[in-house]
Amino acid sequence: MKKKLLLSLWFTFLLLAIGYLFWQNEFKYSLPTPIPKNYHAIAMGSQVELGPCCAFDNKPIFIHFFNPDCPCSRFNVPHVSGLIKKYGDRINFKIVVLNKQRNFTIDEIQQKFDAKIPVYFDESIAEKCGVFSTPQAVLLDPSHNLYYRGNYNKTRNCTDAKSNYAQMAIDSLLSRKDNPSFTALALKAYGCSLPKCTK
Repeated sequence: MKKKLLLSLWFTFLLLAIGYLFWQNEFKYSLPTPIPKNYHAIAMGSQVELGPCCAFDNKPIFIHFFNPDCPCSRFNVPHVSGLIKKYGDRINFKIVVLNKQRNFTIDEIQQKFDAKIPVYFDESIAEKCGVFSTPQAVLLDPSHNLYYRGNYNKTRNCTDAKSNYAQMAIDSLLSRKDNPSFTALALKAYGCSLPKCTK
């Protein structure tokens, strides 16, 4: 009798541990990121004043909001690297690192993306763009109007080519089409919350 009780307690513990790990590493990132109480929405088409980092950019600007400690951010590094390689001659790419727990260097971040592009550690850039989670993509037209703010893909690993939302926005802007219309999956923030990028 005692042996059965210990065995059932052990299996219960294992199931709870597996459930907790699944929640921590997978399921919670499939839910929309909670909107912060003090969130100030920035409407599509609004002019975004980013200050010195973008004052002389006369091409479209693509900002990747990144936290090296966020699983969702880590999974999409190859996808973002591919976008930089494909469009880097026509778009000014920038990375904004949002992480208060550890100090990262510009060189470390550039190595992760295999690209010598500007890297910033300024959380106010996220606020100016209306970003409150990582990873998020922001695309500004040459006049610094907000053309797209949202997700990269509906899958965490960016494996569904039909939902490469950020890439679709880039293609649309470069071909001078009207702003593309996207589903809620593209525009609703998923991932790790700011400022600490954890849920």
